Amino acid sequence: MRRRIRSRIRGRIPLRTAAVAGGIALAAAAAMTAPATASPGASGSAAAADAASSQRALDVEYFTGPGGHPRHTEVPAATPERLARAARSLSAKEAAADGQVGSVVDNGTTADKLDVVFIGDGYTAGQQEDFHADARSKWEQMSAVQPYASYKDLFNVWTVDAVSNQSGVSGDPSKDVVKDTALGSYFWCDGTERLLCVDTAKVESYAAKAPQADLVVVLSNSTKYGGAGYTLTSQVGYDGIATAASDHADSDQIAVHETGHSLGKLADEYFYPEYGTYTGAEPDESNATKLSAAQLTAQQKKWYRWIGQTSPDGGTVGAYEGGRYYPKGINRPTDNSIMRTLGREFSLPGREAMIAGFYRHAGALSSRTATATAVKRSAGIEVDVPEGASLKWYVDGAEVTAANGRTSVTPASLGVPSDGTTHKVTAKATDATSAVKDPALRKLLSGSRTWKVTG
Repeated sequence: MRRRIRSRIRGRIPLRTAAVAGGIALAAAAAMTAPATASPGASGSAAAADAASSQRALDVEYFTGPGGHPRHTEVPAATPERLARAARSLSAKEAAADGQVGSVVDNGTTADKLDVVFIGDGYTAGQQEDFHADARSKWEQMSAVQPYASYKDLFNVWTVDAVSNQSGVSGDPSKDVVKDTALGSYFWCDGTERLLCVDTAKVESYAAKAPQADLVVVLSNSTKYGGAGYTLTSQVGYDGIATAASDHADSDQIAVHETGHSLGKLADEYFYPEYGTYTGAEPDESNATKLSAAQLTAQQKKWYRWIGQTSPDGGTVGAYEGGRYYPKGINRPTDNSIMRTLGREFSLPGREAMIAGFYRHAGALSSRTATATAVKRSAGIEVDVPEGASLKWYVDGAEVTAANGRTSVTPASLGVPSDGTTHKVTAKATDATSAVKDPALRKLLSGSRTWKVTG
């Protein structure tokens, strides 16, 4: 479920201007754009033609290799014309399959869950089952990372079939390879081999077919290492797009890192030497500060509750110099979390932010039993709560302790009398995880639902 959250990252680079691609406005609310290091051979007429073919308006983050620090650059919203030309139109049968929506994980209604949408590119009509298998595998990899692993019940996962004329993506295995695909995925974006770009308007058109897309991941049919994280706000409602190669073992880390931005609203924790010293205002992000560890504690700011504790990404939570692209003037919570280097864990403050992000889209209590109409005493009421959450039941405000923890009840079993009057049954859930310490964030970790019951 979307609960719209806006995050502005202040720095010396202004927010990106809006780009209009295919009639869909995509506003890139980017943190900054760092100088990109072009790969050999990136210059020349082809690169010049690409640059001229589309407006360079969207900020993307890319990864030069597993375990490396990311970089930023600006790219076109649309695929360059030399890569986007269609070889042929889809047949009637292919067109009928194009855009079909499938369910990978169904944990509840879209109003109650965080909805992840995978869209495939470079899969022909006959390869859509391969895409479905790749999406399932990629979600298994992503959801094995904490705190995803502890909160799998909060997610729904969907696939949207995008039928391509050709299998594979442009730029794989070499720069001169051009493939006719539904989303126009291509390596060598902006002259950087590992930067895997897409046509963002086409992505949006497919994402709009899925139920309430909160998080969008494009899987490009490739074994080559690569991916990108787009900073944008879609009209559909999702913030950002993550792209990843479908069959590279480390591409799931790209998607997880990107959700640190879109869900956790976390800043990048790496830096560029050329950026010097940060002199701006205190950053909005919860994992970046101008304050020292002692100042955080004394002023009770940001991650002060975690200082001195051992973090899952290694070492102790404190205030480590460098972050948010600046080597000086900004501190990060730990030495080397996944927001700094792929393949790492989220830090303790990072996990807290991610869990809060989950709950901004999903509820601590969900149910498929409708509340819009009254239920009978004999009718079943079923609820779902995250693992480890407490669950309590109430009848007309009085707690029914014998039913606490039960996810399936009937009003009669709760003691609702058959007296011809209307009563209220309420379920309340609270996630008491120790991974969230901030009282303001803990308020997100509770939920309730009430049903009217006829005698």
